[in-house]
Amino acid sequence: MEIKPEKDYSQELAWIDKAARFLDNRFRIPRTNIRFGADFLIGLIPYAGDILSFAISGLLVLIMARKGASGMALVKMVGNILVDGAVGTIPLLGDIFDLRYRANMRNLNLLREHYAEGRHQGSAWWVVILIVVVLFALLGLSVYVVWKLLYWIVS
Repeated sequence: MEIKPEKDYSQELAWIDKAARFLDNRFRIPRTNIRFGADFLIGLIPYAGDILSFAISGLLVLIMARKGASGMALVKMVGNILVDGAVGTIPLLGDIFDLRYRANMRNLNLLREHYAEGRHQGSAWWVVILIVVVLFALLGLSVYVVWKLLYWIVS
């Protein structure tokens, strides 16, 4: 796979850079080095904010996929937003975590590394297959537990 030079990246994906910075680093608390963005502010709305923030981050990942990010880079990006979304649902702790984690900036850095340095190359089909196998195993386990529970109730 051909590595795109930095110039092509900056022209092609400059607005993704602006969006990620707006979501994670746009504002600064005066007289400190603490920066935050719209993602943090949206996340302050209990549950609905976390869902909206997760959806916006997911949309950015989809756009990065359409711009040519490799499967491996995309798996890492999805992992970043899953961690951010999961911890973000915990009241107060999730908000504090969101100040430091900055999933959108992490994903932007992964994309830069992918384009500029050729890192995070390769297919991620093995990850997708593993996830599907785990989901089917959990489904099978759930069906088994429900069947045993119903059998126990009826008996």
